[in-house]
Amino acid sequence: MYRCIFAIVVAICAATPAFAQDPYGSIADVKLAKPEDGKDAPSVKAPDGAVVLFDGKSLDGWLKRDGKSPAHWKILDGGILQVSGGGDIITKQKFDGKFRLHVEFRVPYMPKATGQGRGNSGVYLQGRYEVQVLDSYGLKSKDNDCGGIYSVAAPLTNACKAPTIWQTYDIEFQSHKCTDGKVSEPGVVTVRHNGVVIHDKQRLVRKKGDQEEIVGNTTAGMGGDPCTPGPILLQDHGNPVQYRNIWLVKE
Repeated sequence: MYRCIFAIVVAICAATPAFAQDPYGSIADVKLAKPEDGKDAPSVKAPDGAVVLFDGKSLDGWLKRDGKSPAHWKILDGGILQVSGGGDIITKQKFDGKFRLHVEFRVPYMPKATGQGRGNSGVYLQGRYEVQVLDSYGLKSKDNDCGGIYSVAAPLTNACKAPTIWQTYDIEFQSHKCTDGKVSEPGVVTVRHNGVVIHDKQRLVRKKGDQEEIVGNTTAGMGGDPCTPGPILLQDHGNPVQYRNIWLVKE
């Protein structure tokens, strides 16, 4: 009997990917380019007057993507919010004009996964414009890697820390300027990733032949009228990405 039970346990363990057991466990086998890549970025306290979007205690300010149902991601010890199924979540508040968004995140260590399946999530400004979250440590970054403005612009440099290590985004955003209900000037995004500027006043446009096309939505964004306010959206891409200490300053 005991042999049978042991055999069953061994079979279950063998069939379960290692990262599923503890995706925030040891990264001893990850070759670090420099020692600080294995050290958490400092957490930054929300300044006076900031809109605290996630305080580590509740999701009262958040809804599911449908804008109606309560958000159901897990809140773990230490004030950590973890993607845990149930789809994307959005803030109840909507924003336009100019603001600065601070987000702290970390991606799981998923050594058997590849590409877009490796610690994938995203931070969407106005629910429309994604700053990608992904384990892109050590890669030559494209516009769909960590820090990329998805399908718009690749980071100027790869500023990623290793997986399981806390990282920061500080995003300065100016929404599209509109005249008579139509976009007259494209929005602008500056992103600091772990304190390093990876987008410097990047205009929300794409090249279409010899012309520029104003971006009203990136892949999997909520879309809608780009001249209207929108929420902050955190993406559920099926990986247990974690967030903490999210706040916004209106300017």
